[in-house]
Amino acid sequence: MTPSATQTLNHPGLGAGHDVDVREDATPVHAEDRPDAAWWRQAVIYQIYPRSWADHDGDGIGDLPGITSRLPHLRALGVDAIWLSPFYTSPQADAGYDVADYRDIDPIFGSLTDADDMIARAHELGLKVIVDMVPNHSSDEHEWFTAALAAGPGSAERERYMFREGRGEHGELPPNNWESVFGGAAWTRVTEADGKPGQWYLHIFDTKQPDFNWEHPEVRAEFESILRFWLDRGVDGFRVDVAHGLIKEQGLPDTEEERTTMLGHSEHEHGPEGVSEAAPVEEAPRIDHTKRSPMWDQDGVHEIYRAWRRILESYGTPDRILCAEAWVEPQERAVAYVRSDEMHQAFNFDFLTASWIADDLRAVITSSLHAADSVGAPSTWVLSNHDVVRHASRLGYAPGTPRMNGISATDPQPDRELGLRRARAATALMLALPGGAYLYQGEELGLPDSTDMPDEFRQDPTFARTDGAETGRDGCRVPIPWSSQGPSLGFGPGASTWLPQPDVYAEYAVDRQEGVEGSTLELYRSLLAARRELSLGTGSLTWVEGYAGDVVALTNGSSQRDRLLVVTNLGEDAVALPAGAEVVVASGPLEDGLVPTDTTVWARWS
Repeated sequence: MTPSATQTLNHPGLGAGHDVDVREDATPVHAEDRPDAAWWRQAVIYQIYPRSWADHDGDGIGDLPGITSRLPHLRALGVDAIWLSPFYTSPQADAGYDVADYRDIDPIFGSLTDADDMIARAHELGLKVIVDMVPNHSSDEHEWFTAALAAGPGSAERERYMFREGRGEHGELPPNNWESVFGGAAWTRVTEADGKPGQWYLHIFDTKQPDFNWEHPEVRAEFESILRFWLDRGVDGFRVDVAHGLIKEQGLPDTEEERTTMLGHSEHEHGPEGVSEAAPVEEAPRIDHTKRSPMWDQDGVHEIYRAWRRILESYGTPDRILCAEAWVEPQERAVAYVRSDEMHQAFNFDFLTASWIADDLRAVITSSLHAADSVGAPSTWVLSNHDVVRHASRLGYAPGTPRMNGISATDPQPDRELGLRRARAATALMLALPGGAYLYQGEELGLPDSTDMPDEFRQDPTFARTDGAETGRDGCRVPIPWSSQGPSLGFGPGASTWLPQPDVYAEYAVDRQEGVEGSTLELYRSLLAARRELSLGTGSLTWVEGYAGDVVALTNGSSQRDRLLVVTNLGEDAVALPAGAEVVVASGPLEDGLVPTDTTVWARWS
């Protein structure tokens, strides 16, 4: 289905006049926020993945001048801020999440001058700028790590990282049983200056991403200096990568948690010179990093973020913010990161991973708001990012389908039309919820994952470290289409793109959707305009009773306006709106005034 095959509705009264007995629940789930609440409590923040946004110099990789040139698109879209994935100097072993220099720009993206120009242009357009901070680990090419390898065991240089002696008679076994998130062992053994096997270093992710020792005062001081460096250049905040991983349990004990099993892995061919990974095994167990373990969610991380918060607050108003990427369960542990003296926001992964089932959605919305309210923080809502299958593809499978780490051509394929219809409905539900929201580049076009990418193009280290047992995240990172014509669909002046664009992306290009009634792009613009006009981010939330269990119905209320009724129909039968409801926007066309399956409607309801 092309993106223009459904219709955005803005006709007052359409769908009204039905006699349906619905009413608000007696107890609101969430109270109204102050109308003058800080910007970040209600902001819609748009994630830019720099490699895949816009290529200015024609080398096939997106860059900062390309981002700057396309910022008016986001002004027209109606978002409040942008968040950029890493653009720092890096060997790009993990697409920039392996940082070699936190105070400079990788040449593939441009220069510090280009960064300054981008920040200035964004501010001219009224867009705040949030940059990625990667504090859990550096690149193995960071000057500190190369110094650590040269200095040897017991040196001050090695104390900045997690070097340990091995177990076994000759130290031939890793220090513990931890496994990498990307598959394989979480430890790599180095060859010392005398040519003999030596210590092991920890890398929770790739071999080329050694973990810092956050118990060391030099590490803490260095990152506080890095924060100030970018704040002085005008950034408005930081998204903190792996925020729950900085502190490890004292003594680094073996983990006893349940692990999923994946097929054997091969030794990673891109490791630093003079090191070797633990020998491959026939079956490599992988730790589920969403669960508590000795490497995740230790209480000591909170002291770090309290110090960071004080630094940001020293810059005055408007607020600079911290947002945590923290895969933490249960929610009571997760909201500890957003207490009033720590971070401002944390990604709501419970919402992102919820099934397209009405009971599940109601439960996660309720629990998320209650958890955030317990610490006085706003909840955030997100459906896609650079680490997960895009929700336009994810929702093209039957509800309850296990979460996938990428989709290959040999996997069962999602229903593209169904996925887009549900994705539009899910986004309309999300943007009606109080709090903040995050969008991922290209979702405003309805982009699906690339599901037919040949293996030889894949670059996610997960794919390499598992011998292809896991497809990885490349499918959601493909350069986005700006025009339906041209060899790179408007991504850049050249024909090449760092990941191949599927042919179907031409159907979703910006120039095919802009100004087209009913296109996904125009739906997003309508939703964001109405959200801003009605201040939905600071509204209250109350469930609406009277619909069948497969309908999610709520009101977003405010003392400043009429309540907004939100109806998301996940059932098989179309449902009516109550008498007097005036449709503001809908994710798809109504059927004789009724809300059909997989459709969300916003309506004024007095």
